[in-house]
Parts: sequence; structure tokens; C-alpha cells
Amino acid sequence: MLEKLENLENRFKELNDLMIKPEIISDQKQYIQLSKEYKDLKKIIDKGKIYKSILSNISEAQELISNEKDDEMLEIARLQLDESNKQLPTLEEELKVMLIPKDPDDSKNVVMEIRAGAGGDEASIFAGDLYRMYTKYSEGKGWKVNLVDFNEGTSGGYKEIIFDISGEEVYANLKFEAGVHRVQRVPQTETQGRVHTSAATVIVLPEAEEFDVDLNMQDVRIERTTSTGPGGQSVNTTYSAIRLHHEPSGITVSCQDQKSQHKNLDKALKVLRTRLYELEVEKRRSEESLKRKSMVSSGDRSAKIRTYNYPQGRITEHRIGMTIYDLPKVINGDIQKIIDELMLAENSEILNAVNT
Repeated sequence: MLEKLENLENRFKELNDLMIKPEIISDQKQYIQLSKEYKDLKKIIDKGKIYKSILSNISEAQELISNEKDDEMLEIARLQLDESNKQLPTLEEELKVMLIPKDPDDSKNVVMEIRAGAGGDEASIFAGDLYRMYTKYSEGKGWKVNLVDFNEGTSGGYKEIIFDISGEEVYANLKFEAGVHRVQRVPQTETQGRVHTSAATVIVLPEAEEFDVDLNMQDVRIERTTSTGPGGQSVNTTYSAIRLHHEPSGITVSCQDQKSQHKNLDKALKVLRTRLYELEVEKRRSEESLKRKSMVSSGDRSAKIRTYNYPQGRITEHRIGMTIYDLPKVINGDIQKIIDELMLAENSEILNAVNT
């Protein structure tokens, strides 16, 4: 542990020197990358200082107990030793978690896509419920949600909705939400009172920054169309909606949320970069999965991860066997407890892999 901390301290000092060099400051891409590394390392360094201080207290107390004759000083030393020994295991566990190699995308914003699956109109309504859940959760975290594109359901909700979320450590928290979410409840249209099962797929992509993807605009065909959907003077009248076709990959992106064509183009390009970046991320993760198969954040979009059972007021998180009987609070955005447990499970997986 001490050797690892010493290596990180040396890297921290190196970063401190690098970030004041004019050639680094002038290179935006490198400066941002180094700044993120510096910020992440500082948290570990600060925790490491506390850890070293506790070790020093233990050493001093043990030396006093070995050599001191004065009863009062011995009592003080024993109290110091006892207190430090109580603090040490917690600090060591915290540092072990902090020293786990961090996902380089954890600090990124995200683009989320929710698509109604099996279940017809009820699946679209459920997709709308999930969008509201993530919006409420984001508001509670102080994050900003921006709608990109949507396709409304015939009886409410969305057949598909795409939005981005920006803030601090967004991907680190929301990456665990990717997968199939299932709902069990009695639809409003059900006259017999039977419980139906519907599903929606949630996709969580780390948002690509401009320097993450080398996008050649000559490979992009831009299609300008009129907006569709309810309300607004510009709907069906001005060519403000944007559809991008990336010829090499076959990826298509649409954006019609803004009245301004320029703003829609900017949003669509952000989503296109993100999807291209995802292709690179998937390559990296497929290589990593050969070394370690995680049941928590495998990124498998077809995996059923969670069930929302309305008759029982129950949420079941299938990946870790977690059940919560507080569905109203969860569907209103109180999902941090679930996310914390998923983070803990993944960290345990990684630590076990390191120790075996």
C-alpha cells in the first residue's frame, strides 16, 4: 500500500510540474487529460496523508509503551494506539477502493437512450416513466438534462427518447443503468385487472468530447427536415430538424428539440461523436472482458437488469439479488441506494480479481 502511494505521489508531483509548462497549457487536449488525472490523484493523495498519519501515530504509541515509565503517559499512549487501530482498517479499505484502476470514462457526461420494448403502449408509457425517473435523479444531483430527440407513443410516453446529462461523475453513476428494465403492473386499458409485463431498454453512452473522436465532416451527409410533434410555431413549417448520416459506419442521428437549426446540428454532432466513440469503447471493453467478466456493468443491452413490480411495490435488482419495497420513491428518482450497491459489488469483483 505504501509503495503504491509513493508511486502516486511521484506522479502527482510530475503532473504539477507538467501543468505549468507553456507547451502543455497550449495543447487543450493534453491539458484537460492531465487536469482530470491530477484531480483524481489528489483525492487519493489526501486520503493517503491521513493513512500515513495514522501509521505514524501507531508507531509513536508503540514506542512510548515500550519505553515510557510514567503511568499517565502510558495511558495516553494506549488510548492513542487503541484509537488509531480502530481507524486503520476503514482507511485501508477506502484506499483499496480508491486504488482500483478507474474507468477513464467515469468523469464524462452521458447520452442516454430509452427505447420501448415488448408490451405495446404500456412499454412506451414505462419508457416515459424511466425518463422522468432519470430526470428527477439528475435534478437531485444538480446535473443538467437536455432533450435531443424523441418519438412519442400513441397512448403516452415514448417509443424512443434520447437525451444528454451533464454534471460531475455522471457516467460513473449512470453506467449501471444500461440494460433491459421490466415493469409488472395493471395497464390503464386493462379491464380485467390483469397484471401485464412490459419492458424498455436503457442505453448509457459516455459522451465524447471533440478531441475523443476525429470526425471528418466529409463523411457526414446532413439532411434538413421540418420538425414533428406537438405544439410550437416552427413545427412542420421551418427546416430546423437535423438528420445526420455517417457514411463509413452507417450511423444515423436525428435532433429536432430546438427551434434553431444550428443548435440541433450541434446536438446531433455531439450524439454522433458519442456513438462513434462507443465503437472504440466497445473494442476496449471486449478486450478487458477476456480478463474479467463483470456481472454488474457488462454493457449487455439484452440483459434483464431490474424489475419494477407495482402490485407488490417492489424493485428487484437482478444482478446483485437486491430487493427494495419502496417503488414510489425509486420511480420518482431515488435510485442512489441501488447505484451505491452496484458500485460496491463491482469494486468487490475487481478486488477479488486482483487478489486471486
